[in-house]
Amino acid sequence: MILETVERPAAPAQPEAKRPFDKNVDLVFEGGGVKGIAMVGALAALEEQGYRHQNLAGTSAGSMVATLLAAGYNASELRDLIAAQDFSALLDPNWVGRIPLIGAPINVVADQGVYKGEILLNNMRKWLAAKGVRTFGDLRYTPPEGYPEEDDDRYRYKVQVIASDLTDRSFLVLPRDAHRLGIEPDDLEVALAVRMSISIPIFFEPVRFRNPKTGRTHIIVDGGVLSTYPIWLFDADGIPAWPTFGLQLLDDDVPPTAPKRRPRVGSRIMSRLGRLEGVDFLADLFFTMKDAHDRRYMEEHTIARTIPIPTLGVSMTDFHLGYERAMALYESGRKAAEEFLSTWDFDAYIAECRMASPRANATRPVDLRFTQAVQSRARLIQEARLAG
Repeated sequence: MILETVERPAAPAQPEAKRPFDKNVDLVFEGGGVKGIAMVGALAALEEQGYRHQNLAGTSAGSMVATLLAAGYNASELRDLIAAQDFSALLDPNWVGRIPLIGAPINVVADQGVYKGEILLNNMRKWLAAKGVRTFGDLRYTPPEGYPEEDDDRYRYKVQVIASDLTDRSFLVLPRDAHRLGIEPDDLEVALAVRMSISIPIFFEPVRFRNPKTGRTHIIVDGGVLSTYPIWLFDADGIPAWPTFGLQLLDDDVPPTAPKRRPRVGSRIMSRLGRLEGVDFLADLFFTMKDAHDRRYMEEHTIARTIPIPTLGVSMTDFHLGYERAMALYESGRKAAEEFLSTWDFDAYIAECRMASPRANATRPVDLRFTQAVQSRARLIQEARLAG
């Protein structure tokens, strides 16, 4: 698949001491199911250090965080939503799915998913409505003062949601690709776009969206099928006006001091599904793609702006994790972001990663602390990749 891009114009060069958009940042959130709680902790650290989000994007659970942030929630409010949420209540099988042993496999065959996802959709509608948001028309982006307006679909809305269209076998960036579904971008419901993005194959039923212009039904699933970590989404040629930070969830082992837990309902269901001919292959195929697809080709400039967040052995479908475990994920995200920001240097990033010939173009000494931090993150990401 070839994706056509229109490069964003770079802001005029500014002296280091007079950067007009200091602390502005674009954010891209990786998918990861319930592990996405950790990204809220990272947001808290960013907010505490004065960073102001501009353009946002997310896949799967990352799309939930990104859209709520775009709607006006801050990290503290998102933490309160997490604290009040019984994640197991989001699992909503139909009456067939409640039949012991055979219900879940029947749902997979009949509906391509164990759970309907309607409770999650309705929760998103409620949370967005509390901030006065229903459609993407409510989330038009206004550039910061002093930055020129841009006639570019990538920056027309505060948030972009990643989904995968199985019918057209294509990558969807919503709302800007909404016309491919027969609907105007302004009119697309935000909560529905998020529900599309979180349709983890086999776990949640896919979204079936009927194109009102053609009558064709599109089957839409989790954006992670094609790109779980689209950190490139807001990139431009030249020197950017502000950086893009990516929040990436790393698989790791449960700490030795953590008590062993009996398998939860979600994992038991997936285990049962795995014994069905063909389903085990599909599940393994998807989760392998989701965890590794975008990490395989991570280059230095991507690693340099990635906040890698350990997820403490929590699986993406562990919807039965308790409050303490959820808050441990939150704190892991906060700590990871604090460590990242302690060595972040935008000018060093430009000199090291965005110049065609860094050593020839650099106007300042090499920042060894920044370089060493990037190398350390590269090792951490590589170790997580090998462990997974």
